[in-house]
Amino acid sequence: MNAPQKPDNLQAPHTNAAWHARRLAATPRGVGVFGDFFIEKAKNAEFWDIEGRRFIDFAGGIAVLNTGHVHPKVQAAIAAQLQRFTHSCYQVVPYPEYVALAERINGMVPIEGPVKTAFFSTGAEAIENAVKIARAATGRSGVIAFGGAFHGRSLFAVSMTGKVQPYKAGFGPFPPEIYHVPFPMHADTFEEAKRAITHLFKADIEPSRVAAIVFEPVQGEGGFNPILPAAAKWLRELCDQHGILLIADEVQTGFARTGRMFAMEHYGVSPDIMTMAKSMAGGTTLSAVCGKAAVMDGPAPGGLGGTYAGNPLAIAAAHAVIDVMQEERLCERAQTFGDKLIAHLGGLRGSYPRIGDIRGLGAMVANEFVDPKTGAPDAEMARQVQMAALKRGLLLLTCGVSGNVIRYLFPLTIEDALFDEALSILDAAIAEVAA
Repeated sequence: MNAPQKPDNLQAPHTNAAWHARRLAATPRGVGVFGDFFIEKAKNAEFWDIEGRRFIDFAGGIAVLNTGHVHPKVQAAIAAQLQRFTHSCYQVVPYPEYVALAERINGMVPIEGPVKTAFFSTGAEAIENAVKIARAATGRSGVIAFGGAFHGRSLFAVSMTGKVQPYKAGFGPFPPEIYHVPFPMHADTFEEAKRAITHLFKADIEPSRVAAIVFEPVQGEGGFNPILPAAAKWLRELCDQHGILLIADEVQTGFARTGRMFAMEHYGVSPDIMTMAKSMAGGTTLSAVCGKAAVMDGPAPGGLGGTYAGNPLAIAAAHAVIDVMQEERLCERAQTFGDKLIAHLGGLRGSYPRIGDIRGLGAMVANEFVDPKTGAPDAEMARQVQMAALKRGLLLLTCGVSGNVIRYLFPLTIEDALFDEALSILDAAIAEVAA
């Protein structure tokens, strides 16, 4: 039997430069792309481009690959499901694996009382459905979110996002009754947040009209900012006082990244609703909304769902991901790698004063670059370090409202030797830029 042939438009010239030119001609500029190279294959924490260059992946598809590229158990689970069926639409013909995964997640999340879960496709879809559920359950419409937040790119999700460039610029007007306050990541901003919400309740919306307060336990795109533990507890108390639902957006923090299966476990605070996506399904498209049963039952039948929501291939992958995380003790590995990375960055800061704040939970670690004299954000140095690392074969991502933060999103399955190699490349990149 002859080997399958690629379509004509996938044939030579098969170079990065040729495909880059074709990308510019065929796809819109609004889909911003960082790399000018194209991936050919990947394994765990490494990938190779179409010209054979090898990279260490400290981006993880933006926090999607906590179990690495093509984990054998995840691959096998998808392959097995592929032999059975690929789609039925759960709302038309349900399948047991969807229900079984909901049961597993219900037993894992730090939410008090009976819990229910619904599956969707993307993080933005999950957060929008979380707000729909909150509105249906409370009969209220207002939503409070935080500066620096990232909740997705769909119109309602981006309206809750607390960063204008590039996510909100040119896309308004936005849905009404969404309010932003400062994110309480330390004592000063905690006081600012309390003042802002007090003012909000006096000047803009009475608390009896607020359906939900939405926050990330650790802001992702905003700069890997962990919420102050006292602030998380205060938000819970505030919501209880006014009958508001507390929504924890764990799209990026969930599934072992912070050293716990979910970041809310660090805070001892039970949200009413949680959203999750990214690393829950090993790179396949799956998200979820999980919450108190009485809240989740707020929408009427047919109010939730989606043609591809809870796709059976992704459901199979998610079962395998949870198995891998338990069997390979990825929460513990996340904490070990995170501690090592924070210590390493702390050692570098003694030699390179442009390294500013170093922060994170577990393996959700980032560092700022700043002007050592003024403390002002230095986005240009962050970009230069990123590019210097890239030319040495280490893929890094920046983030933060000012763009001066580098975040480290390596697979939690990364080999120890490869992790050490990546740190050596980072050292060389910083040394080159700081020279």
